[in-house]
Amino acid sequence: MKKILLIAIAFISIKGIAQQKMGHLDRKEMTRKMISLTPEESAGLQTKRMTLQLDLNDFQQKEVYKLNLQNAKKRKDMMASNKAKRDNGNMERPSKQELLKMRNDRLDMQIATKIKMAFILNTEQRAKWETIQEEMKHNFKNSMKNNKRFAQNRTPFIPRRF
Repeated sequence: MKKILLIAIAFISIKGIAQQKMGHLDRKEMTRKMISLTPEESAGLQTKRMTLQLDLNDFQQKEVYKLNLQNAKKRKDMMASNKAKRDNGNMERPSKQELLKMRNDRLDMQIATKIKMAFILNTEQRAKWETIQEEMKHNFKNSMKNNKRFAQNRTPFIPRRF
């Protein structure tokens, strides 16, 4: 009786462990898959996600797709230039002026996106979109706070993009 009980417990625990590992993707895998997307695919996915969240009509979908495509192309170009710098060995820590310029450029792009979205979305959709943006920002900060690398030395996360 004890042997049968031990065998049953072993099977149940093996099944539970196998299911846990199958459902969770590694962060590096997810990043690799997202990087491999073309700007058109990325913009399409983001537009569909926004359509579901904000209940966009056809005109809004087309305009949001154009905006997402423009932003995705800029992101892809920036990632390609950073990858080229890393591959050439020219990757250096940016100076204060370069860092300030990069942050200003990023903020200018966010402001421009927000202005364009204000013209595309109605008031309800805009409020919901801004709420979603704040949640994403909050979730990102929490994930960095819970990240082992940053939690070990208890230093606040300062996003640095090289």
